[in-house]
This record gives sequence, structure tokens and C-alpha cells, in this order.
Amino acid sequence: MIALVAAAGRGTRLGARVPKAFVTLRDRSLVERSALAMVNSAVVDEIIVLVSPDMAAFAADLLRTRGVLDNGEVPVRLVHGGGERADSVWAGLQAITDDDAVVLIHDAARALTPPGMIARVAHAVLAGAPAAVPVLPVADTIKEVDDARQTVVGTPDRSRLRAVQTPQGFDLARLRRANEAYFAAADPGFTATDDASLMEWHGVPVTCVQGDPMAFKVTTPIDMMLARTITDEAEPTIFEVPSD
Repeated sequence: MIALVAAAGRGTRLGARVPKAFVTLRDRSLVERSALAMVNSAVVDEIIVLVSPDMAAFAADLLRTRGVLDNGEVPVRLVHGGGERADSVWAGLQAITDDDAVVLIHDAARALTPPGMIARVAHAVLAGAPAAVPVLPVADTIKEVDDARQTVVGTPDRSRLRAVQTPQGFDLARLRRANEAYFAAADPGFTATDDASLMEWHGVPVTCVQGDPMAFKVTTPIDMMLARTITDEAEPTIFEVPSD
């Protein structure tokens, strides 16, 4: 099983001086924490960290100095990502030589993801699901809004809505075919903001597994404040959601 850790974005909403994946959360950067979570999940055989070309040398030095590249358990290598998330993931998929692999795709910004949740996603794909995503119920009422008029046009049934997290797991061959079709299409009709949406577009069923509140995405300064508060806790694993 191969994990791709997407760390090529700029993350401008966080307002940091460096790309978001390299912002330090207590003693480690977000990308370090995400990569080590993959190691600790005990289901990953290789990790590919996707970084922008201009950050590649810095990332290599950081991950080597911090013992991530040479962690003694799982091989880690860096691959240049692209301008958009879908471009980065596609570059990572093309760097995988094992056509029969199962792949996990994870956002470096979800740096506190528990290893147990990673394993749940992996096991769902190993059990036969072509695609699997971790999900949580939506707490807020969601409104569909007309952007031009700034008026509400609908209220979806909240009981049918889920917030989707990462890592997302896939059969590599089917994910590659979906990517090939997406990038070959003159107008795919949507922008792939996550890999599961691309699989849905390609007609592949996506299985849901239990997510975890700790797998929240660090996007804004408030998210970072929450993450720093949690990492001060003596036992942050109290947030782990038991599997069914």
C-alpha cells in the first residue's frame, strides 16, 4: 500500500510566511506529522510526499534532518507536485510503478489524523471497495446559495450529508483510469476538489467509513489555534472515534 501526502499547495488562507505544509505545529511541521501518521498506521509500505518544485530542496533537508526520510520502517520519497491539487496527485500516481497497488491520498494539512482512522480506510479498500473515504455527520444546517444574488435557494436534508476527510483510499488502476479520463476531457464539467469526486464522476462507487474529529483540516488561523491546543493535551487520542 502506497500513501501520497499532498504538500504542494500554498495554503494562503492560513496567512503564514511559508507554505502551509511546512508550518510548525509544536515540535513538527504539518507534513512531518502527516507522514509519520502514515508510518504509525502500520498499513503503508511506501510514502510519496508531493511538494512544489521550489520547496523540494527545503522539504528534503527538513524531512531528512527530522528523521522522516530515514524513519527505519517505511521508505519515503519526494515527487514534484503541480499547480492544482489534482495535478499534484496525478504526478504522484504516475510515479508509482506497482500497477496493482492500493493507494491512500492524504492532505498534509490534516496533520493530527489518528493512525487508526488511516487503517480503517485502507482495510475497506483491501476488502474490495474500489474507493473509500472517511466521513463525519454534518453538525450545521447547510444552505445552497445563489452567489450572484446572495439568496438562499435550498436547504439540503442534513441527515444525508457528510463531511469528507482524508486519507481517501483507492484501487490504483481504477483511480489512474479516472485521472486519464479527467485530464483528457476538454470540459469535464467540474473541478476535482478531492479524489473521490473524480471517481464518482467516472462512475466508480465510493464506500464510506467512520471518520474522526481529529482529522480536521488546518486551513485558517483558528484551525491552527485548535491544533496547538490539542497538541498540548497529555492524551490527545481521547478524540479517537471507535470503529464499528
